[in-house]
Amino acid sequence: MEVKVIKEACIGCGACASIAPDFFEMNDEGIAITTGNYENLSEDSKKEVMDGKDSCPTDAIVAE
Repeated sequence: MEVKVIKEACIGCGACASIAPDFFEMNDEGIAITTGNYENLSEDSKKEVMDGKDSCPTDAIVAE
């Protein structure tokens, strides 16, 4: 799974980091960044990543 945050679209609401803290965090500028390893994720972890992605009000997270 490949996950990235489109920095220009992120408004820093923090929903992704709240829902999936193992995979997203907020940087010093208040913008979401990806963390962790996205390869070989369990189904539960994939769901957590997708829930974090889907929580973004500006669709700034892309997951494939």
